Amino acid sequence: MLEPLRQGLPPIDPASVSSSVSCSLAAAYESVREARAFTKSALARWELTERFDDVALVVSELVTNALRHAVPDSPAGTPDPPVRLHVMHWTSRLVCAVRDSSEATPVTAQPDGEPDFAAESGRGLHLVEGVSDGWGWHPLAGTLRGKVVWALFRLPPTRFPV
Repeated sequence: MLEPLRQGLPPIDPASVSSSVSCSLAAAYESVREARAFTKSALARWELTERFDDVALVVSELVTNALRHAVPDSPAGTPDPPVRLHVMHWTSRLVCAVRDSSEATPVTAQPDGEPDFAAESGRGLHLVEGVSDGWGWHPLAGTLRGKVVWALFRLPPTRFPV
């Protein structure tokens, strides 16, 4: 799931992983609020509360997109929840990833390549792009069906008292 996060960035040292948490989200729009609360709790545990506003905006957009576009594509009776949120923390970066069962490519613009700022929807990934330090997506491999859409936030170096 993390291979695309290495593109264009220094390698991730497995020893630098501080923590990773995830939660299943129901196929209901109330799940966006639950995802924000889950993210707030994780950031507080990792002493990253100053990043909450940006990270919560991104999580809200990614979960909303998954609920709006992927849940209708979920086969009935599948054991996996339709949407799963992962929040991963390394010493130098934070990643929010939303897994869903849709194989559709996330769309960021109109056919001419420009966002439609007058439209009632369709600007979420532009917000993700503007607030995060990078984002992307990739299809799931193996027996899992669907994709992961992720956003990366670079963190300032940890300062230790002298």
